[in-house]
Amino acid sequence: MQDFRQEINARASMDLEQRRTWYSPVADIYYNARPHYPKELIDWSVALAQLDSDASILEVGCGPGNATVAFAQFGFSMTCIEPNQDFYHLAQHNCDRYPKVTICNTSFEEWELEAKQFNAVISANAFHWIPPEIRYTKAASAMCDNGFLILLWNLTPEPKYEVYQVLEEVYQAYAPSFVRYEGAQIQAEILRGFGQEILDSNCFKELVVKQTTCEVTYSIDDYLKLLSTLRRLEPQAKELLFAGLRQKLEKFGDSVQLSFLSAVHVARKAPVRG
Repeated sequence: MQDFRQEINARASMDLEQRRTWYSPVADIYYNARPHYPKELIDWSVALAQLDSDASILEVGCGPGNATVAFAQFGFSMTCIEPNQDFYHLAQHNCDRYPKVTICNTSFEEWELEAKQFNAVISANAFHWIPPEIRYTKAASAMCDNGFLILLWNLTPEPKYEVYQVLEEVYQAYAPSFVRYEGAQIQAEILRGFGQEILDSNCFKELVVKQTTCEVTYSIDDYLKLLSTLRRLEPQAKELLFAGLRQKLEKFGDSVQLSFLSAVHVARKAPVRG
């Protein structure tokens, strides 16, 4: 858990240009490789926040639009912020059927605040990339009074532990930073940590959490594509790692079963203390 928190803090403290280009090498496969956010969690969060089709939504870090499309289907007016230029173009393409969605190629830090304009601020697996001293206060400032923060999380999809144990020696050899198995208990602790951060910010209240266990099946090729979006590797190390993983995985068949926790945190904007 501590290692994970350190990693999150490291991402948020990266140079802005590093964060802006972090996913560029895998931008074209990210949209299809990452698991979808469960529709039940999105529907539940929209209902809890009492968002109707006239609502105005700000999305922080929309990526290529993995969650954007799901929210756009409700008919919301959406302003979506994405600093990565590759993701920006992909999001424009993926949301071109939704005229009420506007994608802005900028960072949340650089985005010119539109105070009290939005009924909700949403973010899907992206909020932790924003420095903590900015993300909560700026999100709250952008919201109308009694607006809602909606944070979606898909934690790391992992194979069964007995499969991971077989893969671990390959990770140790070529990508030691990959040597970590979370499992459901640690992922639940991670989610609790995210929730506590929301409350500790003093910008939001009435936190409600809903989570579910997701199971997905990937082909070996698609699983390796997924891995390429979770960590950055030098090309040579990546080639050796993926060759070793493929050899091990083929002993289990031609597909990989993965599980992970998915969750949504919903909290109401706290009144400004005067």
